[in-house]
Amino acid sequence: MPHASEANADRREELETRADGHHRHAHAHAHAGASRCCASAHSPAPVQMQLPPSEAAGGDVRTAIRIMQMDCPTEEALIRTKFSRMTDVRSMEFNLMQRVLTVVHAPGALDSILAALRSLDFSPEVAEAGSPGSPGSANSSTAAQQLPQAAPKPWWPLAVAGVAAAASEAAGWLGAPPWMPAGLAILAIASCGLTTYRKGWLALRNGNLNINALMSIAVTGALLLRQWPEAAMVMVLFTVAELIEAKSLDRARHAIQGLMRLTPEQASVQQPDGEWRLTDLGMIAPGARVRVKPGERIALDGDIVAGRSSVDQAPITGESLPVDKTVGDAVFAGTINQAGSFDYRVTAAANHTTLARIIHAVEEAQATKAPTQRFVDRFARVYTPLVFAVALVVALVPPLFFGGMWQAWIYKALVMLVIACPCALVISTPVTIVSGLAAAARKGILIKGGAYLEQGRKLSRLALDKTGTITHGKPVQTEFALFADADADAARCRTLAASLAARSDHPVSMAIASAAKNDGVANVTVDSFEALAGRGIRAEIDGARYWLGNHRLVEELGRCSPSLEARLDALEREGKTVVLLIDAQRVLALFAVADTVKETSRAAIAELHRAGVGTAMLTGDNPHTAAAIAQHVGIDEARGNQLPQDKLDAIAQWSADGATVGMVGDGINDAPALARADIGFAMGAMGTGTAIETADVALMDDDLRKIPLFIRLSKATHSVLVQNIALALGIKSVFLVLTLMGLGTMWMAVFADVGASLIVVANGLRLLRK
Repeated sequence: MPHASEANADRREELETRADGHHRHAHAHAHAGASRCCASAHSPAPVQMQLPPSEAAGGDVRTAIRIMQMDCPTEEALIRTKFSRMTDVRSMEFNLMQRVLTVVHAPGALDSILAALRSLDFSPEVAEAGSPGSPGSANSSTAAQQLPQAAPKPWWPLAVAGVAAAASEAAGWLGAPPWMPAGLAILAIASCGLTTYRKGWLALRNGNLNINALMSIAVTGALLLRQWPEAAMVMVLFTVAELIEAKSLDRARHAIQGLMRLTPEQASVQQPDGEWRLTDLGMIAPGARVRVKPGERIALDGDIVAGRSSVDQAPITGESLPVDKTVGDAVFAGTINQAGSFDYRVTAAANHTTLARIIHAVEEAQATKAPTQRFVDRFARVYTPLVFAVALVVALVPPLFFGGMWQAWIYKALVMLVIACPCALVISTPVTIVSGLAAAARKGILIKGGAYLEQGRKLSRLALDKTGTITHGKPVQTEFALFADADADAARCRTLAASLAARSDHPVSMAIASAAKNDGVANVTVDSFEALAGRGIRAEIDGARYWLGNHRLVEELGRCSPSLEARLDALEREGKTVVLLIDAQRVLALFAVADTVKETSRAAIAELHRAGVGTAMLTGDNPHTAAAIAQHVGIDEARGNQLPQDKLDAIAQWSADGATVGMVGDGINDAPALARADIGFAMGAMGTGTAIETADVALMDDDLRKIPLFIRLSKATHSVLVQNIALALGIKSVFLVLTLMGLGTMWMAVFADVGASLIVVANGLRLLRK
């Protein structure tokens, strides 16, 4: 029914504080340079920039810090240990995939925080709002290219180390003098292992057992046991494997950053003198006129003012076919112009385009931890100390109490130390979640967090709004009639109705206003306008009060009659929505409006049923129209005359019955129900900032078939998560048993650790192809 858009004031608390509060405060985009997980190369001197303070609760300051060396739980644990001793640090949030640490701290503590990070051999960078790489930067594409890069390490030390390690192995086999394999081994370790030793010492000094500390202890122990070739080969293999792993992680990291490269760096802008000139996106303000040539990517959001073409919107919506565009139509940054050429008026600056909002939302989603990831993180905190304790027992108990050989059992303990790092286990979940988020974004599905990606597979009931969700949301007026009992003037009634309808943004109101405009009906001044949620609107015209609303409103006002009931019943059974114009005494006129069902709705409902999801329509429209449309598309249940509170109550009841409930709406008028549902889906979010900000899942076009696709992706993501956890734990368990049986060696342990990481990362990346 006609009503003004309502603010999402009832958004539930957990959505307002989603991602532990960093939805509104993230300050840094991901650093795109390569960095090794768990054994990062030393980076250049830190870049320091002023950060405008971002206030947190209680007067504290929230600061986002990019740390190029932080991409593994190893670094996270080290930082947590360091900051736990600092009273000025209130809380920390880690985004390992984006290499961003967000710290809530006391005012004036930033310098000491940065100093603490540098003491850990990190190079922290605080990104200024609007600087390259920050969410506020003018051009995400350019920003991604301008991010500071880690200085690449020269390749020759690793090559020297590899040759020296191989020579040490050969010297041992050939029976060379003992000093030769020993010297070659030390040369190999010095060439490629000093970074590992430095980081291992820092970890031990801060009471942290990370992979660098464990590897340093293991290699040193092998040297003390005179296992020269093995110590050298372990260090070389560890360094090589870590470099390979870093490349794999970068692919997952760049899956989202690829969105940033969808826009060009410049656009052709008309100057005040009429000349066209290429201009950096950050310098283009809303209102500027931009020209797009055939085959070019559209740089900014805007409305076409001259020309026509077809536009490939697949980068934003996942649509397979180009969409025809002409004067008045909206175009979006990142989409691709086809054969035609056109000019458009910019409607959003570069950092506020639909694409920019998508990138920002997905980056924030990466920072949220899905349930599986939280479980794995908790498990990992116990796993490493437990394995370290077992290694101590293995090293000491057999020689002390059972007459075992010290060298043999210490060697086994050293092998176990290498296996003790939980990197493969912990990194498997964020890589998988990020891959799933990126795969969804490429299909025009914007998921606001890993929790929703995981939960989608459990969806058992889906409630849908009608207008704009199942139907096109662009109804047209089909009938106008004066009510038989009213001695009103037809022209006057149309003027009154059009004037009231023009003040509302509901599709039914817009249909009445549009029909009146096409017929040349002029509007008059409207005073004291008020939206009546789920019923209609009320206002004053020329000092008299009028209502424009539905059947429920007529009954509430006491204006209903048997003849009116019969007329309404006949129209509603035809699937039409009836709106009535009412004055202080009687019903003056009725307007019948009809909407058309989307061609994709029936197919989407059928796919949902095949996935085991029950469907229900919750609409403010009359029950007859709701039933007719529900039957047409195959929806299980239809409820009409639903106020926002009624929709909320229905969602709450289904949830109380144990169902995992989703709600599909426009992200604004259905806000209470969207907030109460386990997963809220916003339809047609492209170009709608409110929908992107409020929904749990935003469908960038109006295609309901994206919801079954979302469910399939959720099931695939869960399957990969289970596989990765099983692989990581299984591989390590096998090598622990082999080691206790005396069959494991150090170089095998390295492959078990880093090899497991490579396997789970590669497995997680498979989602990008779905």
